[in-house]
Amino acid sequence: MPGSRLLDELMDALRCLPGVGAKSAQRMAFHLLERERTGGRRLAGALDAAMQRIGNCSRCRNFSEDPVCALCASATRDAAVLCVVESPSDLAAIEQATDYRGHYFVLLGHLSPLDGMGPAELGLDLLARRLDEGEVGEMIIATNSTVEGQATAHYLAQMAENAGVRATHLAQGVPLGGELEYVDRSTLAHAFGSRQSV
Repeated sequence: MPGSRLLDELMDALRCLPGVGAKSAQRMAFHLLERERTGGRRLAGALDAAMQRIGNCSRCRNFSEDPVCALCASATRDAAVLCVVESPSDLAAIEQATDYRGHYFVLLGHLSPLDGMGPAELGLDLLARRLDEGEVGEMIIATNSTVEGQATAHYLAQMAENAGVRATHLAQGVPLGGELEYVDRSTLAHAFGSRQSV
């Protein structure tokens, strides 16, 4: 839009969000400027604080403001069971849909050599150290049912076997090619409860 460099910058910045194209960014920017300036300032402050202060837990790699997240620090969770997920959104889906009370490890992706995502990028050295500590008795592999997710699951199962840890994988219910964050709660709960050895 001619005449406003700041408006152009705002719309361009909004386009970094998933699913937001030029029209959606324009609609959001106009809405904030026309009707939600207070909300826009609050959003800007929350974004700035989150970008500066939220990092990754040193134990599980989930998002956290502290060096160790609340889930890892909790004394009420079972440290003998470790659930490995691809993303924080997958962790949130399991927490909301199941009564799982173990610990997590967040890969922040899946094995994909073409995208430059190998074992080092997924923190698998940290995961191997956790498995070697001897505290984990079962590793639940909760990767997505995509080709990359299945390849990652196979790699994780080998890691567990090498460490002498029982590996299980989510069972039926999660559709092939599906991603955990989009699976309905009852399906995810059923699949989680019916997990099997790999």
